[in-house]
Amino acid sequence: MDAVWGFVVAAIGGLFMLCGRTQSTSGIYRLLAARAQILWGDRVHAFFRFAGLLMIVFGVVFALLRI
Repeated sequence: MDAVWGFVVAAIGGLFMLCGRTQSTSGIYRLLAARAQILWGDRVHAFFRFAGLLMIVFGVVFALLRI
């Protein structure tokens, strides 16, 4: 069951990468981006792409170690 959570984290990371790449206008992403913009300024979308990549890597590694 732990492996499922790893893949869930990876899927959320993929969503972060997609939203950061397209600079999505969805409500949740706009809320997260507005909060992150306080710290990251104009680089907020690059931050979400990088954070999404890290979430994918760590989620897949976690899932594979738990199988």
